[in-house]
Amino acid sequence: MFEKLFRKKSITKILEDAEKGYGEHGTSLHKTLGVRDLTAFGIAAIIGAGIFSTIGKASADGGPAVIFLFIFTAIACSFAAFAYAEFASMVPVSGSAYTYSYVAFGELVAWIIGWSLIMEYSIGNITVAISWSDYFTGLLSSINIPALGIKGIHVPDWATMDYLSAYNGHKHAEALVNAGKSFANLDDATRIANNAWITAPKIGGFHIVADLPALAIIIFITWLIYRGMKESRNASNAMVVVKLAVILLVLAVGIFYVDTANWNPFAPNGVSGVLKGVSAVFFAYIGFDAISTTAEECKNPQRDLPRGMMWAIIICTILYVAIALVLTGIVNYSLLAVGDPLAFVFDHINLKLMSGIIAVSAVFAMASVLLVFQMGQPRIWMSMSRDGLLPKSFSKIHPKYQTPSFATIVVGFVVAIPSLFMNLTIVTDLCSIGTLFAFVLVCAGVLVLQNKPNIQRGKFKTPYVNSKYIVPIVFIGMLIVGFTEYKKETNAFIFNTPRVYEPVHFITSLNASELELVKGEIKNSSVKINTAENQDAAAYLNDLSEDQYQSFMDQSTVSIEKKYESGWGLFKHKIPMWIFLIICLVIIYYCITKNLSLIPVLGLISCLYMMCELGISNWIGFGIWLIIGLVVYFLYGYRHSKLGKQPVPSV
Repeated sequence: MFEKLFRKKSITKILEDAEKGYGEHGTSLHKTLGVRDLTAFGIAAIIGAGIFSTIGKASADGGPAVIFLFIFTAIACSFAAFAYAEFASMVPVSGSAYTYSYVAFGELVAWIIGWSLIMEYSIGNITVAISWSDYFTGLLSSINIPALGIKGIHVPDWATMDYLSAYNGHKHAEALVNAGKSFANLDDATRIANNAWITAPKIGGFHIVADLPALAIIIFITWLIYRGMKESRNASNAMVVVKLAVILLVLAVGIFYVDTANWNPFAPNGVSGVLKGVSAVFFAYIGFDAISTTAEECKNPQRDLPRGMMWAIIICTILYVAIALVLTGIVNYSLLAVGDPLAFVFDHINLKLMSGIIAVSAVFAMASVLLVFQMGQPRIWMSMSRDGLLPKSFSKIHPKYQTPSFATIVVGFVVAIPSLFMNLTIVTDLCSIGTLFAFVLVCAGVLVLQNKPNIQRGKFKTPYVNSKYIVPIVFIGMLIVGFTEYKKETNAFIFNTPRVYEPVHFITSLNASELELVKGEIKNSSVKINTAENQDAAAYLNDLSEDQYQSFMDQSTVSIEKKYESGWGLFKHKIPMWIFLIICLVIIYYCITKNLSLIPVLGLISCLYMMCELGISNWIGFGIWLIIGLVVYFLYGYRHSKLGKQPVPSV
């Protein structure tokens, strides 16, 4: 049975099947894409939330030095892109990392990666749909036409967010108000979520809260993709032109308002501040792998796919760096922790017309990201169906539109329904961890096939640099830096030193009697910051310096469990990083003994590191998803696998 679980597909057989067409449904995909189209799809997928949203928070954390984070993330993605490009050139068919893993590792691993890709694209689409909804409702509220008596079109808050966010926002607001904060001083996100919960219509005791604009855009995009690749390509290209024009306009206008004094200090919060935005910035880059799912619709996939991927990453990185420099040059970095940083900056310098143009273009930008993501997922399902791992219906090609019609419709439902109810933070991190897992396996796949002489190679091959000495030396260097420059942090990690909770977490975890106790301790504290009679406990603790806050918590009579995270509760968050360190040691061993190629090794390590930064809760969620996938595989895929029904020569 073990051999059957890891049976591999022959590259020769894959190419023969692709040449014949998969014929079960009488037609094949339409070949219409060239380098320019693939590059445009990559830009459409990458330039979205990164430029119009997450760049603000990342800039607020890292200052102007956030440009190094964009460059680091781009380099990490480029390492993975080399591996994707090599596989795409070697196996130019739909399926992306799923098909590549089938060749390198065998059926079980291919199923796991295909299942994780289903999560990546589904969750990614949900994320983008929710973000698009936020931009769209914000744009509607800014419409002002006095002649028609229109002063903003306001969609009710309960119709613009998910149930969980509204419920949690209401509970969070109650806790902060009990701690002394007024409703007027609540942050915007908490205030809107609380209002959504309070004003939502009810059926019995159930609050009806659902993101209706997200549903609408998914229905439209699904219809567009169902109609055909040509229509999707034209729509994507048009939206890419619009958002590139707006970004270039932002750069052209914004550069005249840059004050270089705002770039000093360049890295106000040091390396830790820059790295704080890793997951948010990475999410901006993940779309490039969707390009590889269109291999069968390329005119010359072995030549064009690698070029399209590389050009997309290069162009987008240049734009990200330029925008980050302009934003942090126009205003101080500390003001950029907003959801719409581009519009905010031009509002700040009283260029209302520019902020309006940006708001409109953001709606197009997010729609184009959704289009590419929504286009990629049905093609993964189609590839798995062709191999017998999913029912035949998923590989059905529409006779007129030449698209995977049934899979496209199912994907529409799979994305539309959760988008009504799911939380943006949860889905963003789950999407990132699924994507990074795919990147890790694709890089590992290139390493597995590296020294096999009988593999049919494509026109593109990752440049070979021997990692035998470089990787061990770099790892030793990182250990030296950790035990010298960051000795305190390293020791805290190794010895699981208790860590004080953040002020808001601490305050909102207290019951009524504990809260009154803390308020009394604040009133009697020698450090006087907030002198209002009704003390805002969270604001007071936030205003303390790090040493003052530590001293206050040490002296507080509240139970230690409420003040400090320690023991298993603290250690469990470090498990992913321990896994990373152990895998690094294994990789170093193989670098030394097998002379592994440096670029895919660096891709594997950097993507695994970012995966470990996403936290244990996301690993648990991802693990549950994979367990469900294994159940589906053994109940259906293992028994219906075409590779299992007849012996196929392994590579």
